[in-house]
Amino acid sequence: MMNMKNILNVLCVFISISVFSQTQSVKKINVKNVSKTTMKKGIATIKPNPDLVVIYKDLPVLIPKKKGDKFGYVNQNGKWIIQPEYHIAVFFYEDCNLLNSPNEKVRKFGTDQYATVEKDMISYRIDQTGKRVYQFKDADFGKCKFEEYKQQPFQAYVLNGFYGVIEKSKFVNEADYRQYQIYPQYQYLYIMEGNDVTNPMIVASINDKFGVIDVNNKIIIPFEYSNIKRNFSWKLGKMFEVTQDGKNYYYIDARNKEY
Repeated sequence: MMNMKNILNVLCVFISISVFSQTQSVKKINVKNVSKTTMKKGIATIKPNPDLVVIYKDLPVLIPKKKGDKFGYVNQNGKWIIQPEYHIAVFFYEDCNLLNSPNEKVRKFGTDQYATVEKDMISYRIDQTGKRVYQFKDADFGKCKFEEYKQQPFQAYVLNGFYGVIEKSKFVNEADYRQYQIYPQYQYLYIMEGNDVTNPMIVASINDKFGVIDVNNKIIIPFEYSNIKRNFSWKLGKMFEVTQDGKNYYYIDARNKEY
């Protein structure tokens, strides 16, 4: 009986030691694993690019700029980020042909994280570091799904050789000056394509100089340019492509800041 009791006591002690040892081992493994996982996640999320500064939230972080006869990209401080080597360079913007490509692998290159450039008659999509990540192929083009057309409430109106602006739904009698949004007084006027049809930017000309006004006839860009291109620069980049000499064009924003 004594022998059996001693044997049971020894077994109990052995089991207790074994359980305690395993518990300590599991605790150490758990702590070690949690620490490693946390460190990996922290490192993966810290990838800011200090060159892509944001001074104005309404502007692109990279802006096409011409140097000599080649285009590259500068940041909002005017620093060259992608050196000029392209014949054509446009804003970083969606390409609907690639977004809807039959080739699923290239659809990502249609997002606004990439821009279209052209060099030696070959078109590419580049990323924000300037790396060419895709070369255009006709076979990859999909069919664009166009947004519903937004009816423009304002339009240019010519009276006695001068341009003004009317709101189409309200305009009835040209003899009543009160019906004009902007009474005709400009040599030329063009309503720019934009995302906000209720407050479009308007390229206008007076005294043979071009500037930009809004629908309330407020001057946005002074009348000091020999020309302002009527393209998609406002819609795509909230900028205007202007020239002083009629040859060298560059971008300015609505604050009249040059890039």
